[in-house]
Amino acid sequence: MAQENTAPEQSELEDIDPLMVEDALDQLRAERDDMRDRFMRALADAENARKRGERDRREAEQFGGSKLARDMLPVYDNLKRALDAANEETRAQAAALIEGLELTLRELIKVLNKHGVSEINPAIGDQFDPQLHQAMFEAPLPGTKAGQIIQVMGVGFLLHDRLLRPAQVGVSSNTQG
Repeated sequence: MAQENTAPEQSELEDIDPLMVEDALDQLRAERDDMRDRFMRALADAENARKRGERDRREAEQFGGSKLARDMLPVYDNLKRALDAANEETRAQAAALIEGLELTLRELIKVLNKHGVSEINPAIGDQFDPQLHQAMFEAPLPGTKAGQIIQVMGVGFLLHDRLLRPAQVGVSSNTQG
């Protein structure tokens, strides 16, 4: 059995135009470069989608409970108001009730803290921060500087690093300190 020679003969090779070969090679190179560029873009898009998905998952994990946390703040406020309203006589007469309210408030704070909710409780004399505080009024108060907190009407809350509710404060409007 004789082997077939599949190699082109010399006369066939002489008939090939070198310009056509160069054009075909240029076309193949351009196609290769285009495919490489598309592949690299697809790789970058996939990596960006992975990072975006990871970021969205982390944010959902951290801030997914923000609506529930915000809805629990009035419960905190009401417990706090009830305790603040109790004078010494009431505390003596209803010691068990007051103790129950205090325990409930501590437990609520503990649960909120466990889930990343922390209080913003500014002190009188602190500097007003519009990122954390809501000015309820401004008044000139002798002995204070402009922008100092002169009264705290309500605590604020953060969920991790996001503001749930600003602290409600009164601010000094003095022009001299």
